[in-house]
Amino acid sequence: MSKRVVVTGMGAVTPLGNDVKTSWDGLVSGKNGIGQITKFDTADYKVKIAAEVKDFHAADYMKKPMIRKTDLFCQYALAAAAQAMEDSGIGGKIAPERLGVYVGSGIGGISTFVEECTKLNTKGPRRVSPFFIPKLIANIAVGNIAIAHNAKGPSLCIVTACSTSSNAIGEAYRAIQNGSADAIITGGAEACITGIGIAGFTNCMALCETNDPENASMPFDKRRSGFVMGEGGAVLILEEYEHAVSRGAKIYGEILGYGNTNDAYHMTAPQPEAEGITNAIKQAVSEAGIPSDAKLYINAHGTSTPLNDKTETLAFKKALGEQAHVALISSTKSMTGHMLGATGAVEAIASILALKNGIVPPTIGYKEPDPDCDLDYVPNKARHADIDYAISTSLGFGGHNACLVFGKAK
Repeated sequence: MSKRVVVTGMGAVTPLGNDVKTSWDGLVSGKNGIGQITKFDTADYKVKIAAEVKDFHAADYMKKPMIRKTDLFCQYALAAAAQAMEDSGIGGKIAPERLGVYVGSGIGGISTFVEECTKLNTKGPRRVSPFFIPKLIANIAVGNIAIAHNAKGPSLCIVTACSTSSNAIGEAYRAIQNGSADAIITGGAEACITGIGIAGFTNCMALCETNDPENASMPFDKRRSGFVMGEGGAVLILEEYEHAVSRGAKIYGEILGYGNTNDAYHMTAPQPEAEGITNAIKQAVSEAGIPSDAKLYINAHGTSTPLNDKTETLAFKKALGEQAHVALISSTKSMTGHMLGATGAVEAIASILALKNGIVPPTIGYKEPDPDCDLDYVPNKARHADIDYAISTSLGFGGHNACLVFGKAK
C-alpha cells in the first residue's frame, strides 16, 4: 500500500514578497508584482517590464563566502528552503538518510553564464571564475540545500522548463509514496531577468511587448499577447503522513494525485487539441479519486499567451467535463508573472493555501472575455469558497505537462 504524503512546511521568495505570508497576502489582495525592469538598462529592448523580486537580501540566509559562490537562482532556492525547513520544524527530527532534496530550475545560473562569458571575451580565459561551473549548473541548488540541511536521502534536480517545480513536487511525492524517503525538500527557483534572458524570450515571440504593467499579464483575457517574466524561488516540505503525525507536525494539506505527460508535438507550442495536458489532469484526478460533485479550485498555468490559455481551457473541459464549468479557476501569474522553473512550486503553495483558508486568489487585469476561454477565472477580486480539492497545472517548452491535486488535511 502506498504511503500518504502531506505538506508540513513552505517557503517562498516571489515578486509579491520574500516569504509565504507576504506573498499570499499579495495574491489575495490582487497585488500586481510587475513593474519596470531595474536589473539592466532596457533602452534597446522591446520588453521593459518584468516581475522582479524586491528587497531580497541573501545575507539573511547565508554568509558572504556562500553568496560569492552562488548564482541568484541558487540564493532564492536556499532562502525558500531555509524558510520551509524552519516552518516545518523537521530539523533534527529525521534521520539524514531519510531526508531528500528534489529542487529544479528551468535554466539555472544564466546571469553567471553571461558574466563569465564577458570576462572570457574581454579579459581572456584566465580571468574566468573557478566558481563558474558550480554557480551555473542547475543542480547546484539541490547540492547546496542538501549541505545546508544535512539531507542525505534521495536527491534529484528536475529540469522540464516551466513544468520544472511541479514535476519536482510530483516526483518527490512518488518517492515518499514508495518508501524511499520520509521527507523531501522540494520546489524550484529561477533568476532569468537578465538582458539575454529577456532578449531570448522576446525574440522567440513568447513575451508580452505591452510595457504597461497593468495591462501586460492578462491570462484568459482576449487582449493577452504573451507572458511577463518573473523570478524567485519556492520550496515545500513533503512528509510521509505517519512520520508527520508522530512528531506533532502541523499539516497544511495532502498531495493526492500527480500526472506527468508530454505532447510530443512541438518545441514551444502546445498540442492544439490539448491531448497532453488533458491526460495529465486525468491521471492526477483519477489517482486522487475526486468525485464528480466535488468543489474544485484550479490554479491554472495561465501564462497570458494566446495559445496556452485557449489550450488549457479546452483541457479543463475535456478532463473534467461539467465540473470545469463550475470550478473556480485563476492564474496567479497575473500577479507574479511567469517564474519559469519556480512557478509550479509557487502555484502549489497558492493552491494549498486557497484550500486551507477557503479563499481563491483572483486573475487580475481581466477585462475582455474571450469566446475560447469561457470558464470562471475569478476575475480581479478574490473569492471566498469552501473548496474540496485544489488542482495545479503546469506546461513547459518541450511539450512537458504536469498536474498536482491537493486535498485538505485530515
